[in-house]
Amino acid sequence: MSKKEAAFNELVRKVRKDLFGKGPERIKTYFVENIAITILQGNLTPTEKFIARSPEGKEMVHTARTRMIQEVYAQQVPDGMEELAGSKLVHLFSDIKIEEDIAVSVFLFEKKIED
Repeated sequence: MSKKEAAFNELVRKVRKDLFGKGPERIKTYFVENIAITILQGNLTPTEKFIARSPEGKEMVHTARTRMIQEVYAQQVPDGMEELAGSKLVHLFSDIKIEEDIAVSVFLFEKKIED
C-alpha cells in the first residue's frame, strides 16, 4: 500500500468514525485515473446490527448510512482530501451491503490522481 493510499484510508476512516462513532475495521483504496475506490469492511455498530435483524431495520440502516455519507461529503469535503488527491472532488457514490457489513465508496475527482 502506498503512502497516498494509507493517508486516503485514514481520511475516510476518520469521517466514518466521527459520523457513526465507529470506523471500519478494514479499509482498502484503489486509485484508477481520476477515481478512488474504497472498500470498507466491519462498518456497523452493535446497535445497527441489532436494528438490522429485521427487513425494515436493514432498510433503515442502509438508507441512513448511504444518505448520511453522501450529505456529509456534499456539505464539505474532508480536510486534506482534495490536496492529497491533487484534484477537486466532483462526486461521491456510496453503498453498503448490510448482510455482509461491507461498503463501497467511489470518489470521482476532476483530474487524474497522481502517485
